[in-house]
Amino acid sequence: MATKTIIKPTKSPAAVGPYNTRCVSATCCFCAGQIPIDPATGNLVTGDIKAQTERVLQNVKAILDDQKLAFANVVKSTVFLTNLGDFAGMNEVYAKHFTENFPARSTVQVAAAAQRRDGGN
Repeated sequence: MATKTIIKPTKSPAAVGPYNTRCVSATCCFCAGQIPIDPATGNLVTGDIKAQTERVLQNVKAILDDQKLAFANVVKSTVFLTNLGDFAGMNEVYAKHFTENFPARSTVQVAAAAQRRDGGN
């Protein structure tokens, strides 16, 4: 049976619920979804989709760095947007980090996340 190792790098935000942000099994590292939390303050960053995407990818980079990996090692990514109209801005920042050996990627709109952020309205 494969073992599972929980990884908690000091330079990325801690999990905010009953899950781990990083688990490694055999030769794969699986990461939970990242949101634009500034690890120095624990607060969500403010700003447009570009600022939020940059913070998320800095958090992902901290995870990758901790495991001596690079964006080129990422096999699959999933992007959740509250508004697909933000796709171009997100993709512009994403392309600055993923520059070679691109991962498979899915991008979906999650309207319920926007409602929760707005107090459920």
